[in-house]
Amino acid sequence: MTYHSLPCALYTAAETRELDRLAIEQEGIPGDILMTRAGEAAFLLLREQWPHARDIAVVCGSGNNGGDGYVVALLAANAGLHPTVFASTPVSALQGDALTMAERVQAEGVPIIEIAGASGADFSAVDVIVDGLLGTGLRGPVRPALVPVIASINQSGKPVLALDIPSGLSADSGAAPGEAVQAAHTITFIGVKRGLVTGEGPMLTGVLHFDDLRVPEAVYANVAPQCWRPSLAEFRQFMTPRLATAHKGQFGHVLVIGGDYGYAGAAVLSAQSAARCGAGLVTLATRKEHCALMITRQPEVMTRGIEKADDLLPLLEKATVVVIGPGLGQGPWGQALLNKVLASDLPRVLDADALNLIAADIEQKSFPKAPAEQVITPHPGEASRLLGAATGAVQQDRFAAAGRLQALAGGTVLLKGAGTLISSDAEMLALNTSGNPGMAAGGMGDVLSGVIGALLAQGLSAHNAARFGALLHGLAADQAAAQDGERGLLASDLLMPLRHLLNGCE
Repeated sequence: MTYHSLPCALYTAAETRELDRLAIEQEGIPGDILMTRAGEAAFLLLREQWPHARDIAVVCGSGNNGGDGYVVALLAANAGLHPTVFASTPVSALQGDALTMAERVQAEGVPIIEIAGASGADFSAVDVIVDGLLGTGLRGPVRPALVPVIASINQSGKPVLALDIPSGLSADSGAAPGEAVQAAHTITFIGVKRGLVTGEGPMLTGVLHFDDLRVPEAVYANVAPQCWRPSLAEFRQFMTPRLATAHKGQFGHVLVIGGDYGYAGAAVLSAQSAARCGAGLVTLATRKEHCALMITRQPEVMTRGIEKADDLLPLLEKATVVVIGPGLGQGPWGQALLNKVLASDLPRVLDADALNLIAADIEQKSFPKAPAEQVITPHPGEASRLLGAATGAVQQDRFAAAGRLQALAGGTVLLKGAGTLISSDAEMLALNTSGNPGMAAGGMGDVLSGVIGALLAQGLSAHNAARFGALLHGLAADQAAAQDGERGLLASDLLMPLRHLLNGCE
């Protein structure tokens, strides 16, 4: 999925409610007008995506999300389609703008079937289902009375258009702790909710669309979101063209450490990506038996065979950035090399087995003191070991997990996964949305660590190296998948697209 056309600002449910309030109270836009605009945008999308659909099921809850659904039903009836509303709350029990829209639907003679407490609903005769059941106010699992309704939606086999957010998905965390609607398309309003683009959000949302409902810019200026997506346009401001007098010494020296017996490929990939992403010099410190492999794959990378930890000291003296962990292993060799790196104050990227070794050695939840520029790049399993928590707990609230990791490790934390999170102490939280399921393959994280190392070497801060590294890494995978498909995508396929992206060849 691509999100390039979406705004970069990502909002919590509370922040979006504040935008809504300001639009009504500060800008004088009545709530029913905003609701009408939302319904109109959703109906337009429905007609674009399913132009031949005639029988429309609109599942409406009791809140404004349900009100949006009633607008869709009204517009469908006016267009000569055959909508049926499946209402979880009787019209007589509705309030405010949702009640107004429901009464208009009743006046048009649109069938309204009450499904409160029912064992499910029959959607066999419809072409499309519009999900307006639950909105952004969900806290915890869906209440039991609505579970059969959502199950019926998912089991119907019909395409689903979700309004604002798929019912059952948390707008804040991206978790779906209970039953949740699986949408083919989702149209979200006023602000893009951060839960739509991380955790289970990308899977449940389908294709994500956005409409600001013509809310003025003055409203957005008064609500500062705490989470942003990195963009290529922003990256270009940091990665300026090189001067004609440039030389390799100006672009840093990345030292990649890893590649124990049986794991040479990980370290090689990391070193290659550092070289392809513009580091002036790259050295790989690995087992001596693996040096020939590196020379064969990328002769531009200097290679040193390391048998004991002290052999690393001369290399650390020459390096400007260290990447340690790809293929490092969790034996005495890897531990000894890691100890030397942790004792230095060089900017560093800690990945893979470097994190597993640290996790195994943590006492009283202490973490080795971080230098000024440090990035750790755990996937959810590594994060769970560092935090002493179950992987499922990490995924249930990735934002909280990223914050806890940052408090534990210091520096910058890049929590991998769908909707990678980048958390730093004094910087805005970043959420990367580039990438695709084809990246579920060995070696992808090794390439990412090399990308981040190269950006650090070229003068970016740890926070910027991490967030832009994640962006470029995902975009490179998107380009490779667009050319040859997601299945069979290899980490090495990202190397040339990465180079193109860094040079503005989008």
